[in-house]
Amino acid sequence: MDIWELFVAFILGLVEGLTEFAPVSSTGHMIIVDDLLLHSKDIFTEPVANTFKVVIQLGSILAVVIVFKERFINLLGLQKGVSITDSKGRLSLSKVIVGLIPAGVIGVLFEDYIDEHLFSVETVIVGLVIGAVLMIIADRLHPRVVKIDDVDQISYKQALGIGLFQCLGLWPGFSRSGSTISGGVLLGLNHRAASDFTFIMAVPIMLGASGISLLKNWQYFTLDALPFFAVGFISAFLFALLFIRFFLKLINKIKLMPFAIYRIILAGVIYFIFL
Repeated sequence: MDIWELFVAFILGLVEGLTEFAPVSSTGHMIIVDDLLLHSKDIFTEPVANTFKVVIQLGSILAVVIVFKERFINLLGLQKGVSITDSKGRLSLSKVIVGLIPAGVIGVLFEDYIDEHLFSVETVIVGLVIGAVLMIIADRLHPRVVKIDDVDQISYKQALGIGLFQCLGLWPGFSRSGSTISGGVLLGLNHRAASDFTFIMAVPIMLGASGISLLKNWQYFTLDALPFFAVGFISAFLFALLFIRFFLKLINKIKLMPFAIYRIILAGVIYFIFL
C-alpha cells in the first residue's frame, strides 16, 4: 500500500467525519470525493470500497458515543438507581426507541427499493434542495413553536414525531440529521435539544446497519486493506469528534440557515460536475 492510498483514506475519513452528522448530507459529499479519489484511481474493488465506507462510518459513530458517554450510560441503565423507562426529568431509552421505530420499519421494508432506485446523482440533488427548504421553514417558524430547550424534556409524542421526520433521511441527499433537527424544531425543541436527540438516535440505527454490513463483508478485511481501513477509521473518528463538539456549541446561535444555503450550493456543484 502506497502513500497515495493512505492519503485517500485520510481524506475520505475526513469527509465522513465532518458531514455524517452535519445537516448537509454525507451522501452528497461522498459522491464527489468517492468518484474523484476512490473509484477514479481503482484503489480497491467495489466490495472492498463499500466495506471501507462502513468502517469509516463506525469511526463517526464512536465519536458520538464519546461525546454523549454519560447519557448513554444513563440510557442503558448502567448507573445505579437509574431505570431505562423512568422519564422523569431526563431522556429515557424508551423515548429513543419510540423515535427509532418509524425509520427502522420503513428502512427494513423498503431497503432494497431504496438501494436499487434512489441512489443516483439526480435523487441526491433533489434531496439536498428539498431538505434545504425544510430547514429554512424550520428556522422561520422557530420563534413561534419552540418551547423546550433541553432534550430531557422531550415527550413521547415529540420523540415519535421526530422519528417520522427521520424517515425523510432515508432519501439519499436529504440528510438524517437535517430532517430530524428540522423536525425537532418544528415540534417544539430548540436547535440544541433537537441536535442532541438526533445524535443519540443515530447511534443505534447506524450501528445496527453498519454491523450487518460488516458481517456480510468480513472477508474483505485482508492484510492489504487493513492499513487503508485503519487510517480512514481514525480520520473519521477524530474529525467527527471535533465537528460534533463544535456544532453543539454553535447550533443555537447559527441555526440551520447557513447549512441550508450550503446544501443548495452543493446541489449546484454536483449538478455541474456529473450532469
